[in-house]
Amino acid sequence: MNKTDRMLAIVLELQRNKMLRAEDLAAAFETSVRTIYRDIQALSEAGVPVVGAPGQGYSLMEGYFLPPVSFTVEEAVALLIGTQFVEQWFDDRYGRKAQASRGKIEAILPEPVCKEASRIRESFRLLASAGDVTRIQEKAFMEVVRRAILEERKIRFRYSKRIAEADGNRQSIRTVAPYGLVLHQGSWVLIARCDLRQDIRHFRLSRMTELIDLEEPFKLPPNFQLEEYQPPDDRNVLVRLSVQPDIADKVRESNNFYTEIIEDHPEGLLVTLRVRQPEELLQWVLGWGGGVVVLEPEAFRQRIRNEAEKMLKRY
Repeated sequence: MNKTDRMLAIVLELQRNKMLRAEDLAAAFETSVRTIYRDIQALSEAGVPVVGAPGQGYSLMEGYFLPPVSFTVEEAVALLIGTQFVEQWFDDRYGRKAQASRGKIEAILPEPVCKEASRIRESFRLLASAGDVTRIQEKAFMEVVRRAILEERKIRFRYSKRIAEADGNRQSIRTVAPYGLVLHQGSWVLIARCDLRQDIRHFRLSRMTELIDLEEPFKLPPNFQLEEYQPPDDRNVLVRLSVQPDIADKVRESNNFYTEIIEDHPEGLLVTLRVRQPEELLQWVLGWGGGVVVLEPEAFRQRIRNEAEKMLKRY
């Protein structure tokens, strides 16, 4: 941190904490107490009203406020919750920046707004599983992918497809030009142009391994805008399910990406899903056990029957 940034940070820390010792500031900014003394002197010479109390520390003169930014309670809550979201879902670098941002936002809030914002925030929680292996994997790759996107460099990784190819292989090595990241249904998805397929493809970060930054440049197409990008929809196969009443609510709340229609029925639910191939739903359907019955297509009914017979033989 350079001197200018540190001096601004000192003012923000004093606004938030009211009184701090030079030793506290030195520890916070990982510098010497002598450097803090010089920074305080420079702030005073610049017109910032820093008051020193022997044996207690430094504080700002009452009424001094920097910078002149005004937030409503709702705006403050939105920003503070936003920093928590970034801390949970982005890589560690952005997580640390989110923490720093939260401190700065809290420091510039007038005390009544800060107290009310804190009270409201206590009624909201963003929960994340501390031991979520998928989240850890995504965070590990997030910074590499993010830098490659911003600096327009290709990356290479081993990718595990959800459904195996005709030869049974699910693994492939992909070299791609990364265009952008999308958080979809709790998973980070990379939108990239794949050298192997010579087209735009989608890759879940959680299915990547052996990620390498190739430092090979690429040019983002001038007509590509991530906010406007709409992937082609090639899901042309309809799968219809009957759901028993005792798990109807759970199936409805599972919010499966492929769901098209959910209809109430005297015997539970009738659910219609649209997929590229029925195998995309195989594990999901089996996970509901006997509470879900495939009505069509017949080939998928037979596939479920075969899997059930395999399970029965193993038990």
